[in-house]
Amino acid sequence: MKLNRSRTLTILTYLLLILGALLSLVPFVWMISTSLKTIGEALGSSFFPGELHFENYVEAWDRANFSRYFVNSIKVTAISLVGSVSISVLAAYGFARIKFPGRDLIFGILLSTMMIPAMVTIIPNFLTVTWLGRIGPIKWINNWPALTVPFMGSVFNIFLLRQFFAQIPDELFDAARIDGSGHLRFLFQVVMPLSKAPLMVILVLTFIGSWNSLAWPLLVTNTPDWRPISVGMMNFVTEAGQEIHYIMAGAFITIIPILILYFFTQKQFTESIARSGLKG
Repeated sequence: MKLNRSRTLTILTYLLLILGALLSLVPFVWMISTSLKTIGEALGSSFFPGELHFENYVEAWDRANFSRYFVNSIKVTAISLVGSVSISVLAAYGFARIKFPGRDLIFGILLSTMMIPAMVTIIPNFLTVTWLGRIGPIKWINNWPALTVPFMGSVFNIFLLRQFFAQIPDELFDAARIDGSGHLRFLFQVVMPLSKAPLMVILVLTFIGSWNSLAWPLLVTNTPDWRPISVGMMNFVTEAGQEIHYIMAGAFITIIPILILYFFTQKQFTESIARSGLKG
């Protein structure tokens, strides 16, 4: 009796999970379906197109100048990844393994900034990058520093890595010190190889955040020189209305790199969530 009840519960659990997975796929399927429709079908009520129009992708690519925006997004994302990972790793290691006066207080203040809505920081960040562009030798507005530097110090990334670094046994550090290793050598040769899972998580999250950014690039750029691919989607919003079929085609083109990245990193992503536990 107990065995049958357990089996029934397992079947119901899997059915609910399958139902949830199917429901989560509906918006994605609708996006692909709409991208293959005509403008009339896209504004209609039919879920699937009467005829597949793959030329919508070619038209969307050309009209939105995606070739240029795509290269810009790659540059901005690459710079953001290198800067964010470098700063997050060093800061997290300092909070986890180095004892200094006020460490816990500073870390607590740092964590409290996560409660500040992102939109609230836009104006202070804009004023800061404008001021730095005026006093420094490097142009910030309409250039890569404004698009990348303000977001290199991610509090969540530092928090996630710090929690993982703190779980590494002290005996490993003691053994490294006996071999003559300092903090940097221990970080790069011991800590980081053991932290591939959380490092992969912050790589994925930073990539997605940088690749999908829209409001900030629109604020700090005024020419297409450094605007990312998400800004190209604005070309399909005109005075006559939104060209839904082109918007969906452009959206699918935009998320292809994210899908590819997650496909190759999903194992490490789920492993980090399972192992880190967010405990200090």
